[in-house]
Amino acid sequence: MAIERFEDIEAWQLARQLCDRLYERFSSGAFAKDFALRDQIDRASGSIMDNIAEGFDGGSNAEFARFLSYAQRSCGEVQSQLYRALGRNHIDRSLFDQLYADTALIRSKIGAFIKYLKQHPRHSS
Repeated sequence: MAIERFEDIEAWQLARQLCDRLYERFSSGAFAKDFALRDQIDRASGSIMDNIAEGFDGGSNAEFARFLSYAQRSCGEVQSQLYRALGRNHIDRSLFDQLYADTALIRSKIGAFIKYLKQHPRHSS
């Protein structure tokens, strides 16, 4: 399938699902009252999506790859914040494992896309 819009990118689609799952979890209960962590994990997970979208419209593959690397870093930030949520009993170990694995999959998909872009001289946007 050809990628014509950033919404066609699988990593972006998965990041959107992750954002929705996280929002569902932190919008109620004790997590909803932990404003700093809630805001930080919301911004970091949103940054995954946003950097993919922003990079897609950037022009060159090198610039797109740079933004994808920012998205990968945001995956690491989300994973770190998941440990804080676990430690504060906002999520249980099972949900932590699921969300951590989801984030690792997104990071892997982004890494594969970066590799692809570096092997091909142009992308169309």
